[in-house]
Amino acid sequence: HDGCPVACLGDAAFAYVNVFKSHVSVGFFQGASLPDPAHLLQGSGKFMRHVKLKPGTAANDAALSRLIHTAYADVKARVENG
Repeated sequence: HDGCPVACLGDAAFAYVNVFKSHVSVGFFQGASLPDPAHLLQGSGKFMRHVKLKPGTAANDAALSRLIHTAYADVKARVENG
């Protein structure tokens, strides 16, 4: 997957991690369709969204965990239902 750490269900990628000098991004390939009541997701693309994690800034671990679990459930349903 282009040399980036990617979370997959089989061959279907649903999330990725990118490390930058000032932050880490946890991204979701179908992030635009994920519910995000904590408003963590950033980006304006048609499909992809990401969460920026910055040193010294508290992360909303529970909300990020929900996004990860929801993205996994979404890709699982897409794979199982074609």
